[in-house]
Amino acid sequence: QVQLVESGGGLVQPGGSLRLACVASGLSAGRYRVSWFRQAPGRERELVASVNSEGDDTDYADSVKGRFTISRDNAKNTIFLQMNSLKTVDTAVYSCNVNFGDWRNYWGQGTQVSVSS
Repeated sequence: QVQLVESGGGLVQPGGSLRLACVASGLSAGRYRVSWFRQAPGRERELVASVNSEGDDTDYADSVKGRFTISRDNAKNTIFLQMNSLKTVDTAVYSCNVNFGDWRNYWGQGTQVSVSS
């Protein structure tokens, strides 16, 4: 059974930093892309960042480029999202997603990030 467990969310002041982690277990062998999505109240879920299996192909939403960095530690089955220079508009529930490109598409339960003074 696949499980994705996020951690690292919390309350931070504008300009601060947080590091999210997503630990994956039960994944079958194969190449898959890992992404972080977020959803704020009253808004649609949006893709924040994604990375391929090798970790050398990343993609970011324009709103977070230069501030967020996605990375993965395959040995520990962990995906990270380093978030710097946080803004109030970054407040949302952040969820981890693993997609094999076929029917295998998995989600974590999400972690709340709140940016407020």
